[in-house]
Amino acid sequence: MAAAPCEVWFYHLERTGLEQVLPELLEKTLGRGWRARVRCDDPGRLEAVDGWLWTYRDDSFLPHGLTTEPLAERQPILLGPGEENANRAQALFVLDGEPGELADYARCVVIFDGRDEAALQAARGLWKRCKAAGHGVTYWQQGESRGWERRG
Repeated sequence: MAAAPCEVWFYHLERTGLEQVLPELLEKTLGRGWRARVRCDDPGRLEAVDGWLWTYRDDSFLPHGLTTEPLAERQPILLGPGEENANRAQALFVLDGEPGELADYARCVVIFDGRDEAALQAARGLWKRCKAAGHGVTYWQQGESRGWERRG
């Protein structure tokens, strides 16, 4: 029996930034007992994400490491470029670029800035390709309050 296709969830940021949204989503992922792979090709952004995850709350941090560090496969959250799923994550978070092969994941979360027209157009194109490939796709947009509204 073949595994179910990866669900692809799109998060359209409008009111808050990635630095506020990503840690919350990663906490929920770990709360499910899943591991996470955060794919980011921009070295400056990757360095910033690494810092946020250590300091985003005064009373907590999110345990993580970089793909370039020793024992990367043991990390509950693994950050870095490329497609390798070294920590056997169930959830892939895509911060820029294309997600690549999704067969190893139960869920892919694409986070993009809706105020950036190029990012918005890229997300729309990816939505169409994922849907055509048979993935379940869901679109979440920040609502009037801080919460998320399901749009698709």
